[in-house]
Amino acid sequence: MAVATAHKIQQISMAADPKKGIMDAVGDLSEVEVFFDLVLLGTYIKGNKIGNVWIPDQTVGEDEFQSKCGLVLKKGPNAFKDDEYTQYDGQDIAVGDWVVFFVGDAKAITINGTPCRLLKANQIRMRIKDPTRIF
Repeated sequence: MAVATAHKIQQISMAADPKKGIMDAVGDLSEVEVFFDLVLLGTYIKGNKIGNVWIPDQTVGEDEFQSKCGLVLKKGPNAFKDDEYTQYDGQDIAVGDWVVFFVGDAKAITINGTPCRLLKANQIRMRIKDPTRIF
């Protein structure tokens, strides 16, 4: 786990609500503008405790690289807009939605020390209610 992100990963993994944990960790995004048809996701980090079992920090930290689920933080003005190549048939996502993607499609970045992903709208594969169901 990168030193720059270790604190934020721990913060997210300890949050009772993973959505709030990511939002708090990434902080103010008012000065972040996403272009084109790109979508900015906060990387889902699983909790550090499942039931009565504590998950090692190293295992939790792997989510920075292997997580296939993210929280929609921002989207570009052309995200989910039909064009000559892609027809979305009315499908769309909103800030705060959990979505699934292939790890190889998304570019890893950090914002305010928080692991995030940036990918094209048409690389989002599903919207889900519960990120704990995806591995």
